[in-house]
Amino acid sequence: MLPTPEQVRQYIADHLPCEHIEVAGDGSHFEALIVSPAFEGKRRIARHQLVYASLGERMKEEIHALSMRTLTPEEYKANPNG
Repeated sequence: MLPTPEQVRQYIADHLPCEHIEVAGDGSHFEALIVSPAFEGKRRIARHQLVYASLGERMKEEIHALSMRTLTPEEYKANPNG
């Protein structure tokens, strides 16, 4: 069964401290806006690796593609549109 955007949002929230998460998608391709203090001081690739780690095997088995914007809380406050 393909995951819903809400399930993907919950998978991330369960394993990464987030202040805000938005997920949209069609069951295999998703787009996400993720705001987390865990991203402080990290480059984009390290931020994405944190998200991939939070999804674990689901990235290989359930989720075909995930496009994401990863922001710190300060970045999100300054520019909510990324």
